[in-house]
Amino acid sequence: MSYIVIVGAKSDIAKATAREYAQNGYDIYLAGRNISELETFAEDIRVRSEKAVELVELDILNYASHQAFYDSLAEKPLGVISAVGYLGEQEKAQLDNQEAQKIIDTNYSGVVSLLNIIANDFEERRAGFIVGISSVAGDRGRKSNYIYGSAKAGLTAYLSGLRNRLYESQVHVLTVKPGFVATKMTEGMDLPEKLTAQPEEVAQDIFKAQQSGKSVLYTKWMWKYVMMIITSIPEFIFKKMSI
Repeated sequence: MSYIVIVGAKSDIAKATAREYAQNGYDIYLAGRNISELETFAEDIRVRSEKAVELVELDILNYASHQAFYDSLAEKPLGVISAVGYLGEQEKAQLDNQEAQKIIDTNYSGVVSLLNIIANDFEERRAGFIVGISSVAGDRGRKSNYIYGSAKAGLTAYLSGLRNRLYESQVHVLTVKPGFVATKMTEGMDLPEKLTAQPEEVAQDIFKAQQSGKSVLYTKWMWKYVMMIITSIPEFIFKKMSI
């Protein structure tokens, strides 16, 4: 079994996904800022799974470093999973362009910069898989998080185009659209229990969808139908709503 690289590895979903893939026989590169903080976590996976886990420093907002990061991987990965995400503060972003730019760059521009590099390698090798964690927030803009949602919408469109481009090269691209997930990013929010997934559930769904060659994954599954309803609401009605 080969390595996979998990980007944004300090997030709760990324950690659960790393455990899931290690348990299923994959070696892991964990990539992120100040990644040495995950050494205890990495050692726990090594002990439990007997798989190699390496920590690699990566700043998704330092575009100039992305090629060097990928070149530094001693063994090129079989797949990449981007769990990069920054919810930010919508009200602050409306007034402070630096906050708006951070939301956009973290969730979209930085991820695109890195995935372009990896996609080029996978296309040349005619092998590999790319998993991008987007969000149901990208399916329709809402006043509560439309800057974050617009960045995720851009990522969803990017992954769709990448999937179309790489199909003939036998490179699989999976778009993951979580709904509510109980993580540090959503801590303190009043989330509906039946619509809220645990990180471990999301990780299991990702692994199954990637292994089966699925193109788009909503997790929990019912979010596919929730978003079908939300996106079908006419704009003249939707603009008056608070959801």
